[in-house]
Amino acid sequence: MSLSFKKSLNKSSSKKLTGSLIGMAVGASLLLSNPLFASEGASDVEFEASSNLAIEQRYFFKEALYPEQLSHSQTSLSIETELYWQWNGGNDSIIFTPFYRVDSQDSQRTHGDIRELAYVHASDDWELRVGFRKEFWGVTEFQHLVDVINQTDGVEDFDGEDKLGQQMVNLSVVNDWGIVDVFLLPGFRERTYAGAEGRLRGPLVVDEENVSYESSAGQQHLDVALRWAHSVGDFDLGAYWFHGTNREAYLTPATQNTLQQYYAQMDQLGVDVQATLGDWLWKFEGIHRSTSLEDFWATQAGFEYSFIGVFESNIDLGLLMEHSWDSRGEVALGAQGSLMQNDLFLGARLAFNDMQSSELLMGIGSDLDHNAFSFLIEANRRFGDNVIVSVDVRLLQSNDENDLLYTLSNDDHAQLSLALYF
Repeated sequence: MSLSFKKSLNKSSSKKLTGSLIGMAVGASLLLSNPLFASEGASDVEFEASSNLAIEQRYFFKEALYPEQLSHSQTSLSIETELYWQWNGGNDSIIFTPFYRVDSQDSQRTHGDIRELAYVHASDDWELRVGFRKEFWGVTEFQHLVDVINQTDGVEDFDGEDKLGQQMVNLSVVNDWGIVDVFLLPGFRERTYAGAEGRLRGPLVVDEENVSYESSAGQQHLDVALRWAHSVGDFDLGAYWFHGTNREAYLTPATQNTLQQYYAQMDQLGVDVQATLGDWLWKFEGIHRSTSLEDFWATQAGFEYSFIGVFESNIDLGLLMEHSWDSRGEVALGAQGSLMQNDLFLGARLAFNDMQSSELLMGIGSDLDHNAFSFLIEANRRFGDNVIVSVDVRLLQSNDENDLLYTLSNDDHAQLSLALYF
């Protein structure tokens, strides 16, 4: 049970390349934003550049559960730049979003990625997108079962919200009966995992070099997906079929201290439904996944009820409840499965609706099969026009050594992030 709100290159070369790309992106930003440069370009070409530079400080309240892990303090620095060009009246555009993080403790968390590098052409009733992109699917708050296109960037956080860029060709067609998206995904991204020094990991370190695939094409397997989405009255509906490499690796012991990764082929069917009925927001996600190793169903369902202007103030209060279910049931430590096999989540969201865009999110998750829970606070506030301060607190508790959450039970921590946007 857990709570989550919200190589074609070798790895050393990939890190060097991404660092170089970030330098190129910043240089291009400075050059193209110069008025002298812009005046010489085509009249209908528009260019925008923005970046955020963030310093993040984590403090773990307890000593590490495993001897190789960092003790209490972990500091990191990240930069993400977005370069955006559009022309032809906005019908054609290119976006480039490189990302890089340097971590003081975990060498695996020092990494870079091209979050997006894509060309988009838009017509009246269709749109073509080619390149590295991020595609999000999902409506629920605590887990996104249907979000299958992008690989999880596991070293960023353990909640699965951060994603790696995915190579794709995506054709989106608009019809009266819904939007149909066809995806060709010609390259697979392996999941990132915390290193030996990192916290928020299990007792064995995932070996990033010991990777195998069910498909003989390996990372070059051509994945495909087809999705339909439509709004009918108060209901937003989505359904899809995905065929390709499973984004979740099967992890099995390779040595006494390491795990090897195995990526199977899978077929997955998914549906998501959101209904807006007055102050109620009802949400549902469901999947069926079939691989050569297992077949299972999983659902995430719940609601959010909003109180607008509580106590005659500008503050809006949202109360959330969701339940997770997985047909694989209880999963023993070391087996393949989900942390959320039978879990209940309760939460509250405060939107202060002030000039500083202040927000507060609190949640608690309880595993109904184990004496285990997780607690989360996320708060953020803008200072001035360019600085956002975020505070996160996460508490994880389990007394059952056979429970997957037990491996993280010493990783209670607070995190302070200061981000400068420019």
